[in-house]
Amino acid sequence: MKTQGEIEAAVCDGINRFEQEYMGRGPKNIHAHLIGDLVVVRLQGVLTAAEQQLSKSLPSEKGRDLLKQVRTQLVETARPLLEAMIHQITDIKPLSMHHDISTVTGEEVILFTLAESPICREVRKK
Repeated sequence: MKTQGEIEAAVCDGINRFEQEYMGRGPKNIHAHLIGDLVVVRLQGVLTAAEQQLSKSLPSEKGRDLLKQVRTQLVETARPLLEAMIHQITDIKPLSMHHDISTVTGEEVILFTLAESPICREVRKK
């Protein structure tokens, strides 16, 4: 049985590997939070230089929409892989996954809803 911190760290490692392998680069910063039956992953600094240029060069709505469509399609294509990773880490089946990215801040959020809250081992205090 893992602690909450061990689960969160494993999720960060797995999502970071995914970002590097599928998107071509990892985030500058990543945090995962286990909140009941939710796993919230916040990634900062995920936009590539090309994506930043794309969102600036076209009219703002068109660049933003195009970038969000591409990122959403990539994440949706990898959904089985991401859900399997979360299942392996938490030992709980994910029910749904939600994703969004900001072209303004370069922040990405991935949220997993689990079938139930994982049972975590208490941290031993020294």
